[in-house]
Amino acid sequence: MAGAGKRQRLTLRIAAIPMGLLALSCLYPIFFAVNNSLKTRHEYLQDRFGLAANPTFDNFVQAWTRSHLNEYFLNSVIATLGAVILLMVVSSLAGFALASLRFPYRRFLFVVILSSLMIPVQVVLVPYMRTMLALHLINTHVGLILSYTAFFLPFSVYMMTAFYSGLPRELIEAARIDGAKPLQIWWHVMVPLGMPALVTLGIINTLNCWNDILIALLTMQRNRTLMVGISALKGQYSDQIPLFTAGIVIAAAPIVILYVIFQRRIVSGIAIGAVKG
Repeated sequence: MAGAGKRQRLTLRIAAIPMGLLALSCLYPIFFAVNNSLKTRHEYLQDRFGLAANPTFDNFVQAWTRSHLNEYFLNSVIATLGAVILLMVVSSLAGFALASLRFPYRRFLFVVILSSLMIPVQVVLVPYMRTMLALHLINTHVGLILSYTAFFLPFSVYMMTAFYSGLPRELIEAARIDGAKPLQIWWHVMVPLGMPALVTLGIINTLNCWNDILIALLTMQRNRTLMVGISALKGQYSDQIPLFTAGIVIAAAPIVILYVIFQRRIVSGIAIGAVKG
């Protein structure tokens, strides 16, 4: 038994070596960006990989004000919050209907929603732009919010349908016996029970909306989002890498903080889709 325990500990230690190297490879880009964002341009040109000798926050101030990242940040917050709230409401209602209500072509509709997950975004860009132009939604926050909702809704509906399908039907039947209408059942029964899935879904959609570049670049051609603005920084300040890395840190900080706080819920969201539908 003692020999088996020693072999197990030795195996774990050996396995920890490549895992540690993998962790360092993931953390080093973050360290590189933060470290260089604290350097001046002259210090960066002298030593790109060394530690910042005289850390300064001037790059953050210039990126926030001179590069209009403050405006881009606000645009991203508005679009992300609006889309996430709308996605949570619509996907929860649709998931409840597909999982708990009985109506014609219910399964066919669910298959159509699942099939849309396999369609690449690039395939629908031309009709998407024609529709946005016809509805005069280009360069509007409403247009970007609706676009995010449309593109990320199929996965959200699938996730909530899978979760609600795993709940006991006796709860719904008991609410019906008490005289509750479908919307009352959804609000008073399904939403409280589905809150763990809704929180996970909100976090995942926040990551998707915040990090998006393609949809935002097409929709908000004048009022840029933060990620589009960061991409533009590389062309405007290609010779000022510390300023560019400061912008990257500003854009990544909210998502890194969100992930650190809710990382367990993000991982658990992967398992929700495995619930039998």
